[in-house]
Amino acid sequence: MSLILVAFSHRSPTNLAGSKLAVAPYPHTVFVHLFEWRWDDIAQECESYLAPHGYGAVQISPAAEHVVLPQQGFPWWQRYQPVSYQLVSRSGSRSQLAQMIDRCHKVGVKIYADAVINHMAADASGIGSAGTKFDRYQYPGLYEPKDFNTCRKGIQNYNDRQQVTQCELVGLPDLDTSNPSVQQRIVEHLIDLVSLGVDGFRIDAAKHIDAADIDRILKRVYQAVDPDPFIYQEVLDPGNEATKKQDYYANGRVIEAEYGRAVSERFMGMSGAIAQLETLGETWGLMPSEKAIVFIDNHDKQRGHAGGGNYLTYKNGKLYELANVFMLAHPYGIPQVMSSYAFSHPDQGPPADAQGNTQPVYQNGQAHCLESWMCEHRRPIVAAMVNFRNQVGADSPIAHWWSNGNNQIAFGRGSSGFVVINRESEPLTQTLQTSLPPGAYCNVLAAEANFAPQSNSQQCQDGAIVIVDAQQQITVTLEGMAALAIHIGAKAG
Repeated sequence: MSLILVAFSHRSPTNLAGSKLAVAPYPHTVFVHLFEWRWDDIAQECESYLAPHGYGAVQISPAAEHVVLPQQGFPWWQRYQPVSYQLVSRSGSRSQLAQMIDRCHKVGVKIYADAVINHMAADASGIGSAGTKFDRYQYPGLYEPKDFNTCRKGIQNYNDRQQVTQCELVGLPDLDTSNPSVQQRIVEHLIDLVSLGVDGFRIDAAKHIDAADIDRILKRVYQAVDPDPFIYQEVLDPGNEATKKQDYYANGRVIEAEYGRAVSERFMGMSGAIAQLETLGETWGLMPSEKAIVFIDNHDKQRGHAGGGNYLTYKNGKLYELANVFMLAHPYGIPQVMSSYAFSHPDQGPPADAQGNTQPVYQNGQAHCLESWMCEHRRPIVAAMVNFRNQVGADSPIAHWWSNGNNQIAFGRGSSGFVVINRESEPLTQTLQTSLPPGAYCNVLAAEANFAPQSNSQQCQDGAIVIVDAQQQITVTLEGMAALAIHIGAKAG
């Protein structure tokens, strides 16, 4: 099957972040999950796209040696079944990982590693991506049966904290993370990754590890490295189970998966309208914003795994884009943008040859997307909103919220930016109050926006100009299923 070359014209709004006027005064906090990308491809993406477009970091797939499952078609989840802590995976070798981290750092992009420390590979026996042969509960040079919890059965009752943290998640051998020797091996693995330059960790399946065990592991890591790595933990808490997300706040940020469900269901019209999102936050049962990592979808949720639920994905087209516009415009949490690959069944692994070797995203120096690799982070509307968030900052308050009571909304971010979202099929014409200084602004989400990457000048075609008048108001006409965004880093010249 042929691949389609993604080409962006010089008039694409995605060039905005390359402009000198678009250099953001705030930290670049948005990160992208380049799910199952190879290390060489990530390095090139950092240099050619992520840094110029304002992405702050990349979440990479697990780097440790993992089981290889040709009989099951090399599924995506084989990456989440470690065989050893050697840094040899289907994304590449240890040296390729180190080179990728170095290249990304040189252009200012951080690397967050997905750390699988709750369990090991599940098969009775097998071979890993670095050639290590193993048996269940016996992983040469690393773990033996005494290193695993004695509950050698699946979790039956999620209201029993002991079962959740000591029994086997979907049959995966559960490490006894209260054991000091097990903790030490995990600490050594994390320190090894930090020594290569990893800036932070997503703690996979943190819900199934006692929060006190994670605390002890992280403290030993912090004693050995400087600065402390950024930590965020996978704690999927529907609110009615024994393990609670607040149990893990002391260890770092926590993934707020219910955010994606709440936003997606409003954009899909399944639980009311997007006007209800005015109050989105702790009053909805979500965690405090300063603790939250949020997304519209991730690799689990887009496949219906990890509790399932209703989540928009790349398969939802414009609706998915509009939901991402909202997430990146709204101040709640730190946003994670998903970048996935096409799949037709939930277990399907990344694009690969018959031997399970992952196909490259970059060919002849160009990124190839849209047919196999989805590259959602490269969609012009998403990339422009990453720069919008960098311009307005994380702490700018929501100002001048407006809605039609249904599926048309608008709001500002302090005096730095303003966004309008029309989820309805009918056009929206409205005069709206902003806090922006009077002047002419570019709608950075319009195809007519024209930004010169290496120039101090910016121009917009007539269809992309938005005027803020002396009363700091704008009058907009916006077609159905569309969005508009203006900010102080994109004044029309």
